[in-house]
Amino acid sequence: MKTVLCFGDSNTWGFIPESITAPHPARHAHDVRWTGVLARELGAGFRVIEEGQNGRTTVHDDPFAAVRNGKAVLPALLESHKPLDLVVLMLGTNDLKAVFGVSPGEIANGVRVLAQMILSSDSGRAAKPPKLMILCPPAIGQQNHLPDIAAKFPNAFKDSRELPRHYEALAASLGCPYLNTQTLITAGSDGIHLDASAHAALGKTVATAVKSILPPDA
Repeated sequence: MKTVLCFGDSNTWGFIPESITAPHPARHAHDVRWTGVLARELGAGFRVIEEGQNGRTTVHDDPFAAVRNGKAVLPALLESHKPLDLVVLMLGTNDLKAVFGVSPGEIANGVRVLAQMILSSDSGRAAKPPKLMILCPPAIGQQNHLPDIAAKFPNAFKDSRELPRHYEALAASLGCPYLNTQTLITAGSDGIHLDASAHAALGKTVATAVKSILPPDA
C-alpha cells in the first residue's frame, strides 16, 4: 500500500464556488473532490490522505483567520501520517491576497520553504524523505460580480498567471515532478474555486502522474 498526502487549501478541501456568498462554505462530496477522484483512479494499492484547509497560505500568518500558515502545521502532518510515499503540494492562491503583499516570485519562495521541509524530513519509508510533486494552482478568474472578494485579491488575475513560470523553475531546481493546473482547469463562478468538472479533470490527471512516480507494481 502506497500513501499519498495531498497538502493544499480550499481547492483541496473542496469549496463549492457558488457558496462564496453564503453564511457558511459548502463542500463538494468526497467522491467529487479531486482527492476523491485521485483515490478512485489509483485504486486499492494506494491510500490518499486529504489535507486541505480554507485560507491556507504557504508561510504567512493571516491576521484575520487563525492557524492558516502551512509552514506551521506541515511538520506535524508529516509526522502523524508517516510513512509517506509521496506528497502532492498545491498552495499559493491565498498568498495572492492584498493583506500579504507578496509577489508571484515570493509566493514560489514560500512553496520552496515547504518543499524543502518535505524533502529534508524523515516522513518517508525507512525514515527517508518522501517524494514530492508540486502543483501550480489554478489562475484567478474575473470577480467583477463579487466586489468584496475582488477587493481581497486586487492583483490576483494578473499575478496568478505569473505563478507557473516560478513554480516550474522551482520544481526543476528541486528535481520534482510538476503540474501546471492552469493548462488543465479554470476556476468556477467565484473566480477561485473549482466546480465538479474541474475536480474530475484534476484528479484524473494527478492520478496519471502519481502512477508514473509510484508505479503500482514497484
